Amino acid sequence: MSTKTRLMLTALTGSLGVALAARALSMDNTLSLLSEGYEFIPKRCRRYDSDIFETRLMLTKAVCMMGEEAAEVFYEPGRFTRKGALPQTTLRLLQDKGSAQVMDGEAHRWRKRMFMSLMTPAGIRRLADAIDDRWRTRIGEWKGMGEVVLFHEVEEILCRAACEWAEVPLAESESRQRTREFSAMIEGAGSVGPRNWRGQLLRARTERWIRGVIEEVRAGELEVPKGSAAHVVSWHRDLNGELLDTDVAAVELINVLRPVVAVARYMVFAALALHEHLECRQKLRADDDYLEMFVQEVRRFYPFFPFVGGRVSNEFDWRGRHFARGTWVLLDLYGTNHDARVWEQPKEFRPERFREWDGSAFSFVPQGGGDHYRDHRCPGEWITIELMKRAVRLLTESMSYDVVPKQDLWIDLSRMPAIPKSRFVIAGVRRTP
Repeated sequence: MSTKTRLMLTALTGSLGVALAARALSMDNTLSLLSEGYEFIPKRCRRYDSDIFETRLMLTKAVCMMGEEAAEVFYEPGRFTRKGALPQTTLRLLQDKGSAQVMDGEAHRWRKRMFMSLMTPAGIRRLADAIDDRWRTRIGEWKGMGEVVLFHEVEEILCRAACEWAEVPLAESESRQRTREFSAMIEGAGSVGPRNWRGQLLRARTERWIRGVIEEVRAGELEVPKGSAAHVVSWHRDLNGELLDTDVAAVELINVLRPVVAVARYMVFAALALHEHLECRQKLRADDDYLEMFVQEVRRFYPFFPFVGGRVSNEFDWRGRHFARGTWVLLDLYGTNHDARVWEQPKEFRPERFREWDGSAFSFVPQGGGDHYRDHRCPGEWITIELMKRAVRLLTESMSYDVVPKQDLWIDLSRMPAIPKSRFVIAGVRRTP
């Protein structure tokens, strides 16, 4: 503990408080979590030869677990609540107060239906087509740009297409700014300090913008088609029959748009996999089923969400441990997707493994586990898969490019959310006839 910190603690708590605080800090693993990131839970599960261990994070006791059985326990209906399961700085950027993510029981299921109503095959296809059109337009523009940072370009494509699909007005002149805002929320969610503060600041701008959209729709000043996200969220009524509070409606519409922008990470990981595993390009051309397997392996292999949290709402016992009401539990998603008991040679990129996958909702959990309608599993997972398929087709069939050799493609697993350090730089983009 630094002298400055000790003096501050002395002033606030006295010498006894300093001793207690120093002891608590020495037992706390928050700094280890921040330095190890995605490997924090798997590393300790290997060390203890157990799927479950207890630690202390942010001076609070936490139970960490991983694996298919742990996921099944975690997603047992009614067992956990998401209230109080995330630090406020993370919750504020990813979901926010009043959102479906922090609701339980029938109220959660009712709100979740609102999101799932947008996930029809026709709706997903409209979004994918919008992205396809914008991407193809950008190919011609990339041709004259020299070097292109694919991650930043794809984020803006996704932002503009998502707003078009949701019927949220987005002027050409503001698309870059709105992309930065959504990107900052995603970037800041897994961090503390400047990245998180920037995300909080920029999110406030997004909320003002989307609140204005909700108000205009409700006032009849902005006409949007029935079934669009802007219409569905603006006019959704909760179980009490009341329209959502304007602030809550804005939060939920942001929760439709921001996850689409987040798919840019998976698209860049797909581009990286195509670069590092050239044989995959040949297999994609030769086997119609290979595209689905390739996309799923990208989702399994590369880091996306590190873990999810819950608070015990109904006491239970598992693996000889009693889970009392209020216990904070973290389920490791990255570690479960790399569990050698389920995935043979999990550190190898092998799309063919999905040819024999049994479809378990608990062994493969890149965006959560359980049931999409009943549980807290990401409602946009089907969108993610379809958008990734479109991106892979565009990268392999509609354009050719050179991967700039002098760049750092290392993925730092201590950084949450992770992304290749260089954001994947390409050059010499050509349109494929």
